[in-house]
Amino acid sequence: MNYLNRPYKRPESVLVVIYTVDAQVLLLQRGDIPTFWQSVTGSLQKDETPLSAAKREVWEETGLMTDSNLQDRQQQNRFEIKPPWKIRYAPEVTHNIEHVFTLVLSRCQPIQLNPHEHSAYCWLSRAEALEKVTSYTNREAILQYVLPC
Repeated sequence: MNYLNRPYKRPESVLVVIYTVDAQVLLLQRGDIPTFWQSVTGSLQKDETPLSAAKREVWEETGLMTDSNLQDRQQQNRFEIKPPWKIRYAPEVTHNIEHVFTLVLSRCQPIQLNPHEHSAYCWLSRAEALEKVTSYTNREAILQYVLPC
């Protein structure tokens, strides 16, 4: 059995917090849930490493090319898969493992959204991003890695 005639998603993903040296944080508005704001996220594909998934997701969701500023924070979050997304995973899968990355830019840059995933983006101060972001793991990563100026 599969999700929309595709194989089940791998229960492993990346979270990439993109921010500037002056603590402006990029958030993306999900196209399917307009109240959901997040950093770059995405599931690992078959045989893909977390690093290669992070680079791919940044490119697919923002149009940004990653370089040496993409940092694997060697942090993993384990969380329960919420009911709206459960159908995408094999029936026995209940939790996802998320690998945390950061990407620091010198300044805010224009973003090329993937219209199949996101409907808007904004650059916000650290405090504003903490208020707007939906996921608790995303909020914790912003708190931990985006230092206030």
